Amino acid sequence: MKDKTLLGQIDTQLADGIMTITFSHPAHNSLPGQLLAQLRYAIRQAGINPDCRVIILQSGGDRTFCAGASFDELMSIQDFTAGKEFFLGFARVINALRECPKFVIGRVQGKTIGGGVGLAAATDYCLATTFAAVKLSELAIGIGPFVVGPAVARRVGQSAFQQLAINATDFQSAEWAREKGLFTEVFATTEELDAAVLKLARQLAQSSPDAMRELKRISWEGAENWNELLDTRAAISGELVLSDFTRNAIAAFKNK
Repeated sequence: MKDKTLLGQIDTQLADGIMTITFSHPAHNSLPGQLLAQLRYAIRQAGINPDCRVIILQSGGDRTFCAGASFDELMSIQDFTAGKEFFLGFARVINALRECPKFVIGRVQGKTIGGGVGLAAATDYCLATTFAAVKLSELAIGIGPFVVGPAVARRVGQSAFQQLAINATDFQSAEWAREKGLFTEVFATTEELDAAVLKLARQLAQSSPDAMRELKRISWEGAENWNELLDTRAAISGELVLSDFTRNAIAAFKNK
């Protein structure tokens, strides 16, 4: 299936029990609301597809895994309802990854920012290259990483999450992210990354679906309230995005 829009695209390919979901957007793989909705749908469909045993989540291109929220869409938000709905897009994708009964392998080939860090954290096993520096930039534009926070903190711990959240202007290296638990392994080249991702995916595709489903379920114990929690967090961001501080900060970033 290939679904292209002016706001980016989602590609899904199924081969030998492995569903590869690829998202892409010309603005450094940023994620506007429409693309987030399509991504959530693709994850949910893969989860119920009996021919799919494992999922690879990746993005297009070589340099950036995901630049997070679309600044153009953030600037277009005019009221609280629209603001909350936009941030719910990220919440729904994170919850789709959490609720999916299949293991999701994250392939992070380059820098990832904001919501992209949340996506990487919500996968079940994440591999990256040395170019995959990470940054939670939300505080720098007056919002804060409220929606992605639970997923990131679950993977790296509260202390490392706080470090990322407060230092919103500097990237942390891929090796730092590996040491904190966001990435399981870091590779020198994309070719090495792809070989490792495929090797693991093939191994899992031959494993017991029932055992993997139960292992995933217990691995996510304690997150059962995330539908309500992330809804509350989206409301916080939906309110803050209307502030003059945020609008001025986004405009300044766009004009750089």
